[in-house]
Amino acid sequence: MRFLILHNPRSGFGSDAIYEFERALLHDGDECLMRIMDDAWDPKQAVQDAALYDCVIISGGDGTIGHLMYALCNTGVPLCVFPSGTANLICASIGNAHEPAALALAVRRGHTTQLDLGEISWTSEAGHMHTHGIALVAGSGLDAQLMRTAIPHKKFFGEAAYFTAALSNLAPTVQTFTITVDGVTHERQGIACLVANSAKFQADFELLPGVRMDDGLLSVIVLETKMTAELVKPLFTGLFDRSGKTLGRPNIEGFHGREVHVEMSSPIPVEVDGEVFAGETRTFDARVLPKACTVIVDTLSPYAQK
Repeated sequence: MRFLILHNPRSGFGSDAIYEFERALLHDGDECLMRIMDDAWDPKQAVQDAALYDCVIISGGDGTIGHLMYALCNTGVPLCVFPSGTANLICASIGNAHEPAALALAVRRGHTTQLDLGEISWTSEAGHMHTHGIALVAGSGLDAQLMRTAIPHKKFFGEAAYFTAALSNLAPTVQTFTITVDGVTHERQGIACLVANSAKFQADFELLPGVRMDDGLLSVIVLETKMTAELVKPLFTGLFDRSGKTLGRPNIEGFHGREVHVEMSSPIPVEVDGEVFAGETRTFDARVLPKACTVIVDTLSPYAQK
């Protein structure tokens, strides 16, 4: 078998687990190329020869993995997500075992599923156009502001950097969001508007119930609060109801559809899969790319064929 490993060594804490995975993966006669991403790496260039391999393993944080999944979408090339980042939420959403040997076994077995991606486009106030894939979630408002504050500290504090960022922004700007989903318009006020392909976060906490990566839909999630502290209530209910199907999610509203258009009352930054982009915008568009990625799954994944 032939394997391509795309690895971002600057993700997370610089773990060497990917090399443990490689040792567990390879058998006699196999070929493996490990391509290390440098500071100027380009996702399309990184996967330009992906069709020559039986499986492409993408290793990095959620931002790296999101870029590479988008670059590989609709190619039919099987990919395996390897968690090398800080939060590793995309890997958690797919639901595979995280241990290197277990992931190597899943790749050898070759069981795959077809997962959706989202695609988001916007033009910044300075006139710069952006288009990116959404593997997990994109957002405008508080979440983008928190990511912008947390990113410089992630290398030292890990996931705790997000909590310190939240404590430094207790009274974020309240926006009026005009949200059009499949032609139906809703107006809501809140501190963030997210477009999600998956709503699963740490410890299997689901921000919105019933969101899946294979349903052919995107989910728009509005945090309808005025202060960061008001998010304590939905987070607290999540301790007792991780799926949100029993107690719900107070102060959080969701809409589901294939095409989304969002307008904000004032310019705010945008983040995609944990990566914050320069500049601010008043509007963005998103659409679902159904069954765009062929992804390796093991028997633990909720997306495995039962």
